[in-house]
Amino acid sequence: MSERLVVALGGNALIRQGDRGTITEQAARSLAAMAAISQTVTAERQLVITHGNGPTVGNILIRQQLARHVTPAMPLDVCGAESQGNIGYLLERALTQVLRQRGIQRPVATLLSLVEVDPHDPAFVNPSKPIGPFLSAAEAEELGRSVPVARDAARGFRRVVASPAPQRIFESAAIEALLAAGVIVITLGGGGIPVVLDSEQQLSGVEAVIDKDLSSSVLARAIGASNLIILTDIDYVYLDFLSAQRRAVQRMRVSEAEDHLRRGEFLPGSMAPKIEAGIAFLYSGGQRVLIGLPEELPQLLQGAAGTEISP
Repeated sequence: MSERLVVALGGNALIRQGDRGTITEQAARSLAAMAAISQTVTAERQLVITHGNGPTVGNILIRQQLARHVTPAMPLDVCGAESQGNIGYLLERALTQVLRQRGIQRPVATLLSLVEVDPHDPAFVNPSKPIGPFLSAAEAEELGRSVPVARDAARGFRRVVASPAPQRIFESAAIEALLAAGVIVITLGGGGIPVVLDSEQQLSGVEAVIDKDLSSSVLARAIGASNLIILTDIDYVYLDFLSAQRRAVQRMRVSEAEDHLRRGEFLPGSMAPKIEAGIAFLYSGGQRVLIGLPEELPQLLQGAAGTEISP
């Protein structure tokens, strides 16, 4: 029987701190990430790759801010879709290249993904997720007439949006069909495009962002994946992360992860949603959750790197 994996790639896979974000840099980052992932491709594995979009969608919003007097601004769901296509293209191109160089004939397809959220999710009452460029006080006042804006630390103002919980991935059946046909699927960019479904079955995009790891967990459960692999810029899950005595955790049970989460060991908006995603996946029948560095993915699968969470 085929082993089905969902690999969630962090949003900084293409643009890292210190990068200018040029297409040359992004292409090189894509190749490095896909080179690691290509090492896990076997005839017995079905593979879904999901990814963040933080820096990329931020740049799209910067362009909109600078060109707002020249061209109509697009809503956030459309910007998210644009970023999915942008990143998906670079990842698909890179993965196709490295597979061919390794003599592996596997088709790769990028799929835009719609993710249903609850319009009554409490997150919509108090938008708190900063997105886009930093704004001056004057820019914040102008933008604040149409969308929520808040001060982000001491660096200025930023637009804030809701981050509701993902409920359902509309493309789950399509992804299963592609996997069954041997296709490696790239999807759920930036957590997916948030949409709501009304009583008349009409779909509407909403001004929100969805956590990529939580969406990946929903997808992994929907398609019956055995492993959820979360690749980030931290080599292990740590306890006491902000202290000098921080401790790397190589293995833990899902009950331990729950206890640590409840005690506030994991930072909100950082490691906490990754642990939440892993807990939900394991309690729904998943076999294991792996968290670690992209370049150590082969070692992660062998239990020789990163953190493993088991039932």
